[in-house]
Amino acid sequence: MKVILLDNVKGTGVKGEVVNVSDGYARNFLFPKGLAIEATKANLNELKKKEKAAQRRREQEMQEAREMANRISDLTLVIKAKSGENGKLFGSVTNKEIAQELKKQHNIDIDRKKIVLNEPIKQLGQQDLEVKLYPEISGKLTVKVEEA
Repeated sequence: MKVILLDNVKGTGVKGEVVNVSDGYARNFLFPKGLAIEATKANLNELKKKEKAAQRRREQEMQEAREMANRISDLTLVIKAKSGENGKLFGSVTNKEIAQELKKQHNIDIDRKKIVLNEPIKQLGQQDLEVKLYPEISGKLTVKVEEA
């Protein structure tokens, strides 16, 4: 019997795959647990529609990420911090603070985990940071730390 898997099933296949399984396995295990549905023409058409919708959604997200990357690349984010001798900061500037200032100054909401900061900024000056917006799409953000 041909079935469409609704979830990953170990030893059988992955979500969205059309597989051929025994009738008993389908009726006694896959159907009752909601792991699969029968592969009728209507169900196959529904699966194709869902795949097309998901593809369109991914393309739209990629386009939005590219636009955001271009927008971020043109920005210089200024952060005020207290510093001591030789421009060394009291404390540090983290990706959380950068995300908050980006929201406050430019009204751009980016998750702090997407801002790549190997170690917190501890010196006055300017740094270019990478912001990973989508797999394989990233932008460069210029952060300038000034004396408060």
